[in-house]
Amino acid sequence: MSSCTEVLTRKPTNLAVATNPAHEITILESDIPEPGPEQCLVHVRATGICGSDVHFWKHGCIGDSIITKDCGLGHESAGIVIKTGSNVKKLKIGDRVAIEAGIPCSKPTCDYCRTGRYNGCPDIIFYSSPPVDGTLRRYHAHSEAWLHRIPDNVSYEEGALLEPLSVALAGIERSGLRLGDPLVICGAGPIGIVTLLAAHAAGAAPIVITDLDEGRLKVAKSLVPRVRTVQISTDKSAQNIAEEIKSALGQEAKLVMECTGVESSIHSAIYATRFGGTVFIIGVGSKSMHQYPFMHASFREIDIRFQFRYMETYAKAITLVSEGLIDLKPLVTHRFSLEQAQEAFEAASTPAAKAIKVQLLDD
Repeated sequence: MSSCTEVLTRKPTNLAVATNPAHEITILESDIPEPGPEQCLVHVRATGICGSDVHFWKHGCIGDSIITKDCGLGHESAGIVIKTGSNVKKLKIGDRVAIEAGIPCSKPTCDYCRTGRYNGCPDIIFYSSPPVDGTLRRYHAHSEAWLHRIPDNVSYEEGALLEPLSVALAGIERSGLRLGDPLVICGAGPIGIVTLLAAHAAGAAPIVITDLDEGRLKVAKSLVPRVRTVQISTDKSAQNIAEEIKSALGQEAKLVMECTGVESSIHSAIYATRFGGTVFIIGVGSKSMHQYPFMHASFREIDIRFQFRYMETYAKAITLVSEGLIDLKPLVTHRFSLEQAQEAFEAASTPAAKAIKVQLLDD
């Protein structure tokens, strides 16, 4: 295994992929950070492109997070520890780790951190959320407490995918999904697919997944053969689409996990849900304000719930992958080097590329 000195000598430049107010993808060179006493220096080996990364590039903002200068992208990363701070106790040089990108304040005066709901910490630092640079870079210094050791049978690519899997696991837990629950998943993009894998492992049955793209539905079917697919047509009403979904499911859904954030898809989800059921919205769309069929949801006591990122999911995600209950390998469809960042982002944002997950790798 290469030492820290060997790695830094072989690759002495710290490349980082960023975007700016001109909506450009740029490759910047920066100093190699010196880890603080509680930090490890990680050679980032794999980073996935999230839909939020593409959105920051294309639109320059998500909600109140606005790109006002060069800002590094990426928060789905895994790598190897090549240097440790003086107070690091549990990790050592050579450990392979997944990076949990959100670092809360962890102060006892913070209600959210003290009660374990650290994803709600108002002072959380989340890498790739402006103005904080992301982890899509060669070398990144990160707090030991938020690095998770991955076993030898989990690759760096799978380690990077633990972040979107964490989103799905948070949704599974918060939605209250149980064995035998009839489930609909709206959207067969990366989050929809990992939600399908997690729901399958959790015993949801039957399961329907929807998407506009037939190719993505075929991918879903190849990963979970028992899933039932519904291809969405934009020229149909939400009520008509809901009827197709219920027909495929054989009943009304007890739970719909909405992974697109698209208003029309949320409408279809509500109409496909049984009395007393739940529409759980994971996906965040481009619009900050939505309308939905209020009276229908009210008269049928349909709960509409949300989540914000995740908490306490990484250990569970690592176990599920290492034990073979969830196979993330097929999700990575496109691989690029850091120097190929422009091509990588174009593949991630172009439907014709038929990408599920695009990753940038650095050996």
